[in-house]
Amino acid sequence: MSLPLVIVNPTSANGSTGSSWPQLASDLSSHFGPFKNVFTKKAGDGIELASEAAKKGVKLIIACGGDGTISEVANGILNSGKDVELGILPSGTGGDFRKTLEIPSQARAAAKVLRTGRTRRIDVGRVSFIDNNGAEVTRYFLGVASCGMSTKVIQRVKDGGPDWLPANTPQWLGGRISFGASLIQSAMRSEPTKVVIQIDDEHERRLSVVNLCIANARFFGGGMKIAPDAKLADGKFDVVSVGDLGTLQIMRNAPRLYFGSHLSMPEVSHTLARKVTLREATRDSVVRLEIDGELPGRLPATFQLIPEALKVRCNT
Repeated sequence: MSLPLVIVNPTSANGSTGSSWPQLASDLSSHFGPFKNVFTKKAGDGIELASEAAKKGVKLIIACGGDGTISEVANGILNSGKDVELGILPSGTGGDFRKTLEIPSQARAAAKVLRTGRTRRIDVGRVSFIDNNGAEVTRYFLGVASCGMSTKVIQRVKDGGPDWLPANTPQWLGGRISFGASLIQSAMRSEPTKVVIQIDDEHERRLSVVNLCIANARFFGGGMKIAPDAKLADGKFDVVSVGDLGTLQIMRNAPRLYFGSHLSMPEVSHTLARKVTLREATRDSVVRLEIDGELPGRLPATFQLIPEALKVRCNT
């Protein structure tokens, strides 16, 4: 039987995954067992490497990196058409998907989950959209897809985030601070995003929102519990929209996003859906799209829930 394959993104967590890989590998070997590993060199490599490994008979493929890396590996597995299990060794900035699965952020504890955790099937989202080159593409996502202020926050994080954090700041804390600081900066320059949405077979509606999320999992944006009721195997998306709030309202209510208590706000709506279609409200506008913490393109987009499509090694 083939050894598990670890696909490592050395550039995740601002490059610290690459420098800390020897220790990560040691922890994984001690608390999980033997494995093979390969490093990604550019965006998209995780998809190709995972697909190739799945077709060669590897039964467990472990993503070592952040949400973007995990999403790439999952896409590779799903594209292969093989019933291969996804494992997670967290080492990224956001770490949102692992939170829903209750996978620890520490490598040793995560390695133990890989060894003793259970296998479960989860839903995935499939989205068709316009990529950054102007082509219509389709891919899968595990956690959350969104438009609005979240795209500006993630762009700020990717541009470097706050440069005043000490070098030895833990990844989980650094990620939360980076996203939090970027949220405040983005809120100060926020303008509403205008979209047209269709939920399942309902009539289209025009919305003006601070943010709109199509959630399969509970967390996004470095620990925000944007969809506190989301379940990974209920066959439905949680669609959460935050209405046209002013800057002070955004900043005052930001903590509620982390605790998941925002759904009671009158400006917030929440509904369940199997299919969501989104487009720009005006033809000359460009509405960027965030998918699993990455910024791969823009609207229009169609989201379809695929029930129990992926096996995942988890702690729940």
